[in-house]
Amino acid sequence: MLWFGPEAGAQPRIDRHALVTRHDVVLNRFDPSNPLSVGNGSFCFTVDATGLQTFPEDCVRGVPLGTLSDWGWHRNPNPMGWSLAHYPFKLFPDENGRMVPYADVPRNQSSPASEWLRANPSRMDLGVVGLWLRHADGSTVAPGDITGIHQVLDLWNGCIASRFFLDGQPVDVETVADPDRDGMAVRIRSSLLESHRLGLRIRFPFPTGEPQTMVWDHPSGQVTLCTQPNSNQARFTRQLDSDHYVMETRWSPGAGLSRVAPQEFVLLETNTIGGAANGLEWIGAFSPSNTIAATSFAKVAAAAASHWHQFWQNGGAIDLSGSSDPRWFELERRIVLSQYLTAIQSAASHPPAETGLTCNSWYGKFHLEMHWWHEAHFALWGRLPLLEKSLGFYDQILPRAQATARSQGYEGARWPKMTSPDGVESPSPVGPFLVWEEPHPIFYAELCHRLQPGQATLRRYQAIVFATADFMASYAAWDQAGHRYVLGPTLQTAQEIFPKNRTLNPTFELSYWRWALAMAQAWRIQMGLPPEPHWQDVLDHLAKPSVADGKYLFTETTPQSYTDPIWDRDHPAVLAAMSFIPGQGMDPAIMRASLDWVWQHWNWPTTWGWDYPMMAMTAARLGEPDRAVDALLLDTPKNHYSLNGHVYQRPGLPIYLPANGGLLYAAAFMAAGWDGAPSRHAPGFPDNGRWNVRWEGLSIAP
Repeated sequence: MLWFGPEAGAQPRIDRHALVTRHDVVLNRFDPSNPLSVGNGSFCFTVDATGLQTFPEDCVRGVPLGTLSDWGWHRNPNPMGWSLAHYPFKLFPDENGRMVPYADVPRNQSSPASEWLRANPSRMDLGVVGLWLRHADGSTVAPGDITGIHQVLDLWNGCIASRFFLDGQPVDVETVADPDRDGMAVRIRSSLLESHRLGLRIRFPFPTGEPQTMVWDHPSGQVTLCTQPNSNQARFTRQLDSDHYVMETRWSPGAGLSRVAPQEFVLLETNTIGGAANGLEWIGAFSPSNTIAATSFAKVAAAAASHWHQFWQNGGAIDLSGSSDPRWFELERRIVLSQYLTAIQSAASHPPAETGLTCNSWYGKFHLEMHWWHEAHFALWGRLPLLEKSLGFYDQILPRAQATARSQGYEGARWPKMTSPDGVESPSPVGPFLVWEEPHPIFYAELCHRLQPGQATLRRYQAIVFATADFMASYAAWDQAGHRYVLGPTLQTAQEIFPKNRTLNPTFELSYWRWALAMAQAWRIQMGLPPEPHWQDVLDHLAKPSVADGKYLFTETTPQSYTDPIWDRDHPAVLAAMSFIPGQGMDPAIMRASLDWVWQHWNWPTTWGWDYPMMAMTAARLGEPDRAVDALLLDTPKNHYSLNGHVYQRPGLPIYLPANGGLLYAAAFMAAGWDGAPSRHAPGFPDNGRWNVRWEGLSIAP
């Protein structure tokens, strides 16, 4: 196998242009399940086959067409004054009978307070920008009326080029996102512009927080003001209850803007300058307060191209084109498209939602246990700044996380599960009881320190690492009878099917606790501080994972893990105990037997997209690279990558970005290796002559 890691400087570099462009997305029909997007990491604009959001109502049953940002949130009125501080917390006992308050929502017993707190704030759609299309007789156009569709996502330049025909006349649309502003630019060319059968339509829906609901005529709560400082410029000021934002727009001379409804505007050629010959250009930019749109499509397109050239030419790359295994192209396609998708909507100052900025899931809120699967890969792929952008969020919410821990009688900081920029936990029967997101900040900090070693990085993340470890150590309860520290009850495991009030010592969480506490202790030593005694006491006496019939039990309290089919569903999280974490103290033979059983018996339709890269890393650590590749490409409903690179999860969750981020981490892990990996090239790929793995710019994983 050929390879190009840091030691292979004499070898020719990977042809990155060829690598990327062979996976440009080409669509030739109107497909609501495969919309394309442009974005800059904190802003994303998703379009249908016309290159714009022309038919959003026809896409709601597929992937909704969103215009979403990192900063764009809406809060519904709260006349009852609901807040988490006054929520009726429910008390649950820990291992020693101490009663701990949680923001529980009993199954099927939600209340107005819990519903409002879960739904607020919600991420809002900033606007729907589509084509205004008419037949010659003035009738409106439906998706089935457009023919000859040919749409290309040009990954190298970050541009979507769309062509279709309406009544025999061609329409060409180019769409790009502004890398420097939260906005986009569009160029439309067609003779239909001059005949007033084609224009641009701008609509502002009222935010609902739901992924597949659009409300255009909300009776109250929204106002759209439009001012025009000159003939080819407009400023929309949106007031939504107590929230507001602005949209600044510019367009090429020769077109005029008209308001056709309270929240709807149409831009049509006026024929005063003959602009139709050169097409219609439109540029829009969004901001919570004030913004200035770029001055031309050409400038935005050039800036976007420069941005994407730098993205693709820097950082990591994996080229599988020399492989004879027929699956190489599909795996490489998934890797390339996942880089694009995570870069356009999972690289902002806050962790991303599970559907990123394409559409809303869980009201657009983000889940911190998924933050790892969204963004940890940036570190291994030479794009650490994209991960670090969101790590400041933990500093911002540290006081709130510390208050949560104190309210429950713990030390340190307890991080929320489902939250928004304010860091407030969302009431739930599951979220407040999860614990596997707690060690994540230590993992992120260690990734940063591996790539930027030294006291500056240690000091930068010291408060987060130590507060996290303080909570983890205090959360572990002393079991006097067993002379050990235990996890739970009450807790919810990563495999979210076990009764939270009767679950003890899940295998994965025990392994992650052990790794993270040891890493925090190592940080203290590197900073010249003495080991923290209680952390060490927990490390020395933490319960060992339970074993039955030569396999790791999912939890200590489910001895029927492998015999009762009720448990072989959801995440096979037992395998994560030796996956992205090294699994110190885990027995490889026992883990291999556990993997064998899962492989043969798991209920695959109940899994989630990140389970497959997780299993791949387990297989790689166990010295089974063939199965590692098989895991990445396992043919199951939850591991299908659409033409646009997205992974379908279920109705209401049409895309699932943790799968893309997890794939990228696993691919780098398998190519560049991990601490203690076999000393051969691409140790996570089979050394069978069928895989030719060339890579560069990747880092070794922990």
